Amino acid sequence: MKFVVSSSALYSRLAAASKVMTAKNSMPILDCFLFDIKNGKVTITASDGEKYFITSVPLVDSDNNAQFCITAKTIMDSMKELAEQPLTFEFNPESHELQGQHQTGVFSVMTFDAATYPAQQPIGEQSTTLELASDILLTGINRCLFATANDEIRVVMTGIFLDVHPEDITFAGTDGRKLVRYINREVKTGLETSFILPKKVASILKNVLQKGTQITITFDNEKGLIHAEDFDMFFRLVEGRYPNYNGVIPTNNPYVATVDRGSLISALKRISVFCNQSSGLMKLHLENNQMRLTGEDNDYSTRAEENLLCEYHSDPISIGFSCIFMIEIANIMEGEALTIQLADPSRPGVIVPAEQPENEETLMLLMPMMLND
Repeated sequence: MKFVVSSSALYSRLAAASKVMTAKNSMPILDCFLFDIKNGKVTITASDGEKYFITSVPLVDSDNNAQFCITAKTIMDSMKELAEQPLTFEFNPESHELQGQHQTGVFSVMTFDAATYPAQQPIGEQSTTLELASDILLTGINRCLFATANDEIRVVMTGIFLDVHPEDITFAGTDGRKLVRYINREVKTGLETSFILPKKVASILKNVLQKGTQITITFDNEKGLIHAEDFDMFFRLVEGRYPNYNGVIPTNNPYVATVDRGSLISALKRISVFCNQSSGLMKLHLENNQMRLTGEDNDYSTRAEENLLCEYHSDPISIGFSCIFMIEIANIMEGEALTIQLADPSRPGVIVPAEQPENEETLMLLMPMMLND
């Protein structure tokens, strides 16, 4: 059988699907894409055994239906340097040979039996469906992803928690040292539910999900499906009970400072060079509309100090933070100014934008570090 497809359209979909694949698979067939040619399009499936990414490309022409598996690296490398042009494939179901022809040459690869590709298990009948603007999901992922844990011992903290209420949706991420809570009140779901989105899934969505579209999230107790206009993604949910993220946020913070975000980021980056490389400890001191940042490494006898103007009218206070984590938080935040709220040197610091967008609320929390003095 023969089919013709746009080279750039096919490659872009292959590149998106390949993000779900891993370098080491328990089944060799998972190193392949599954191609399903029918109804005037080629449907491409990629999987790592737990996650499935399914997308499709319309065909310019085809004369029959076919199914086969092809090694992902081979087909992608063969197309990487091709300019946009019609790409003609001829598939021989008896020899399992796939031949590709473009304007300047041809290539030939062997395929594998599609029947050996593991099938995706469907979502259970007792499922919940949530309709959401892609921009809201992307904002939640962008806010929370950096704060999720990498420690497989605390599995529930390796994902982003979606806490859905009838009048809003909350995204939360934490690794025990930093925490993000993003609330969007534009969403009126009418639902009371929650689930944990795996970190790898969130990372893929961050790269492939288009803004300005509508998506549908369907999930049961074990599995989830995100349906977008150009792909479907099946995945296994993170199982377990997410920590009470609201319970660790201090509510009474009498020490409040507002500082220019750009100036703070620049000062933090300069200070980070001189902080202890293992702990990243930085001292933050507030007094008389001044913020003093100090970083030192006694092992190498290095020290640096930065002074910033800020709006601060309370008693003097000093607290230790990880300089690297503070840079991450300041970079993720939006707006011209940040407000840092403190209770005492032993309690977490709360960082919020000085001005929050309407119907949105972003809060980031950073655990303190013990100062040497």
